[in-house]
Amino acid sequence: MWATLALTTALNLAPAQAGALDLKNVRVTYGVLGQERKEAKEVLPGDIFNVAFDIEGLRVGDDGKVLYRMGMELTKTGKKEPEFRQEPRDLEADNTLGGSRVPAFARTTVGLDTPPGEYTLKVTIIDRATKQTKELSRTFNVVSPRLGLVQLSLFSYNDGRGTALPAPPLGVPGQTLLLHFAAVGFDLDKKKEQPNVLTEVTILDEAGKPVLSKPFSGTTTEVGAQFKKILPMDFPIQLNRSGKFKVQIKVTDKLTNKNAETALDLTVVEQK
Repeated sequence: MWATLALTTALNLAPAQAGALDLKNVRVTYGVLGQERKEAKEVLPGDIFNVAFDIEGLRVGDDGKVLYRMGMELTKTGKKEPEFRQEPRDLEADNTLGGSRVPAFARTTVGLDTPPGEYTLKVTIIDRATKQTKELSRTFNVVSPRLGLVQLSLFSYNDGRGTALPAPPLGVPGQTLLLHFAAVGFDLDKKKEQPNVLTEVTILDEAGKPVLSKPFSGTTTEVGAQFKKILPMDFPIQLNRSGKFKVQIKVTDKLTNKNAETALDLTVVEQK
């Protein structure tokens, strides 16, 4: 039911003695490097709950290495046993750019069969040098299935030549980003057992006006068995000019005439 990952940290540390271990700038985000997801209390089955944070106060060795442990646990309110537990495992980072923080994240993928209810994701950080321990927790509600958009995130576009890497909502002209999302909660045709889902992507400028006269669109009417509950989609965004934009995504279930939409911010800056 749960496919859970506690992934590696980014690199940003300073050669200094350890202070008080602390976890700061805790936020729920769209993807690993994405913008803050401010309305994250309700989560649909099929979505990914991603928590980003900064670790402060880890001890840095003479060789620039920082050694720590990271573990996580997912619990459901009203149940004694956790849904998932990963004991703290050894991790390390290098002092590459200086500074005093270690950006990190943990995430859990909410299975399509996850029962509704309140869940809590708890992360534990341990400094392997000083044995200091710090925890953080974030609670969210899994709601009953309905038409919606999940797994919103940006990746570096690789044109199918390798693994796409997480990308922030920030780029430069000439770059291509890959927008990933998935539709859930759509109906299937009773005879063909197939969906009929219209997807539209509209990009707005800083004034809130569409940059093109028509949205990018496509209709999905035939899928394999593995996609009859979730429709993953990828949309390449070619950054041809600077500015602040909003990427609006809308899906319409043409079998029920229901629709769902959401949006991500995107900033493109000139290189000087």
